[in-house]
Amino acid sequence: MKKGFTLIELLVVIAIIGVLAAVVMVSMSGATNKARDARIKGDVSQLRTIAGMIYDDDSSFADLCSGGTIKTSESGYDTQTGAISSDITDQSGSVYNCLAGASTYCVEAALASGSYFCIDSTGLATTTSSINTNCTSTDYDCS
Repeated sequence: MKKGFTLIELLVVIAIIGVLAAVVMVSMSGATNKARDARIKGDVSQLRTIAGMIYDDDSSFADLCSGGTIKTSESGYDTQTGAISSDITDQSGSVYNCLAGASTYCVEAALASGSYFCIDSTGLATTTSSINTNCTSTDYDCS
């Protein structure tokens, strides 16, 4: 009597492993977008710290943004803001709005999942399913 597995038994085991691998791959696809969203939110939240440093230097938030995007030159924080802006773009997001005045600012970024993340000078950080209509040149807030 020979010991070992038959060809059919091996094929059944391989098929079961294949089905399990497929299930895991399908369940992990949503995790990628969640991870990207978390990274974009972290990047945008870092801008709050940079905004505070800009305000300490200039008594104004105006150097945080330029032309609706994160200012990546001539702000004194070019390296940091440039890296944040690039990372947001690399994570399949984009800075939708970056608006700053003397005493207020609002930054909104598109997330990889299709939502939007907004922070403002009042300390509010919020995720919305559509573009925030308050983050405009007249209202620098996410409320």
